[in-house]
Amino acid sequence: MSIAPKLLAVDNVTKVFTIGGGFHRVRLKAVEGASFALSGGQPEIFTLAGESGCGKTTLARMMLGLLEPTSGQVLYNEAPVQQLIKGGERGRFNKEVQAVFQNPFETFNPLRPVESYLLETSRNYGAKGKGNGTVRAAADEALQLVGIDYKDVEGKYPHEFSGGQLQRISIARALITGPKLILADEPVSMVDASLKMSVCNLFRVLKEERQVSVIYITHDLATAYYVSDRIAVMFRGNIVEMGPVNSVLVEPKHPYTQILRDSVPEPDPARKWRGRIKLSGFEERDFLRKGCKFSGRCPKALPICDEEMPPTVRLDGVLVRCHLYT
Repeated sequence: MSIAPKLLAVDNVTKVFTIGGGFHRVRLKAVEGASFALSGGQPEIFTLAGESGCGKTTLARMMLGLLEPTSGQVLYNEAPVQQLIKGGERGRFNKEVQAVFQNPFETFNPLRPVESYLLETSRNYGAKGKGNGTVRAAADEALQLVGIDYKDVEGKYPHEFSGGQLQRISIARALITGPKLILADEPVSMVDASLKMSVCNLFRVLKEERQVSVIYITHDLATAYYVSDRIAVMFRGNIVEMGPVNSVLVEPKHPYTQILRDSVPEPDPARKWRGRIKLSGFEERDFLRKGCKFSGRCPKALPICDEEMPPTVRLDGVLVRCHLYT
């Protein structure tokens, strides 16, 4: 029995930034030793979750080839992404891997009609070398998938749409190329609750009916639980827990995941919400810790946590990076 090649593999990826200057210059690991993979045989929705500043977006930029890892590599269909985009394969990579960003108003030029983006993408990728009718038809088909008619965007500018409408148009633009993978970075953070579920449901439809895999990047555990197949929780550049979403969010093992989960309000009168938990402390100091990055805030920290980075262990089908389980 043959094993399907990995669609995308993040292999022990680290990204180091140098911040400050002179005697105050420090090397900060924005992402440290991240590893995970998406199979090319079965589409899935894989979530990267964590607070702002945990390294999610930096990792996303490396997966898109916009940043080069300091060490490790990102592979797409078994080939290094940096090699693909530098070796004349950028067009194919851009066609098969599409991105949806947090703020749709930054995606579209306010002085340019929205439909021009759709037609340009269709002409370059979806209906390359074909007539205007076919180009428009490809754009219209993608818009229909997100519940919008072409006539509703024709001749209009970005300011004439709500944030939710514009985000759906942004997703439609990504769909025109017929992607195998969509990388969505905080795609629902700027839309209201009803549209959040609409976007999440769209991702599920794309996975089930279009065989498109999605990497969903978010700090919102509620939508992550609803839409994901697997989830990786990040803290200060490290993946601290990863596995099936039900296992990770229903019975979290890492102390950070437990705290993160408990900060989400539940519709249960028997459980009074204590409010969002604030993890106080200086963020840069967490990145520079010698041992576990969470040790300075962890209620279960051991002496070894300050000295050694914990290894990743497998426990009940979940990968956990914590000394409590070693």
